[in-house]
Amino acid sequence: MRLSVLFSILVFSTVERAAAQNAYTRLGQQAYIDGNFKVAIAQLEKGRLIDSTDASALWMLGYSYFHNENFAKSIAAFTKEIAIEPADAHAYYYRAKAQCHLGLDSQVPTEKEKYFLGSIIDLTKAISINPAEARMTSFYLNRGVAYKEYGFFRLQQNMRLYDKARGINSLKAAIADFQKVLDSDRGRQDIIVLIDECKEKLSTVLGHH
Repeated sequence: MRLSVLFSILVFSTVERAAAQNAYTRLGQQAYIDGNFKVAIAQLEKGRLIDSTDASALWMLGYSYFHNENFAKSIAAFTKEIAIEPADAHAYYYRAKAQCHLGLDSQVPTEKEKYFLGSIIDLTKAISINPAEARMTSFYLNRGVAYKEYGFFRLQQNMRLYDKARGINSLKAAIADFQKVLDSDRGRQDIIVLIDECKEKLSTVLGHH
């Protein structure tokens, strides 16, 4: 086979693969925009088989899995996206939210701890990447929730992972994050409720009532 013919075949094959990937991504993106996350997942997964390095496609895939309540696959997709775009604060944010969901759902203590801590770490990273935006979004709120859940988890006395000091510190961190949200919007009754829940638990643990 002549080199020119071989070159032509290789070029055609490359263009064909790129066109297929673009077609799947376009279909997935449109479904994603329309909120049809099941269809988005199906199309974006096809595109990923052809090109696994498309960060925007991985982001949409992670988001679609999240809204389809497949949190494990959402985490996997965002992890791949973060490997390509390590400064994407919103990828850390959604991966953190997915981990918090799994922490709440899990009945295995070591898994609950892993997911809650992973959520806190990811949200801390997201805030460090873009602290100005963190004050305007729900980064602090969601980290506060993760701290709260981890604190309550660590203060379950009938559990072998009971740790009073860590539980108290986590609840104090939760209150601090919730307060940041409340400082920016004094009308947030939901935040006041969360703060009161943490303070009530702290008072019980510390023997103040």
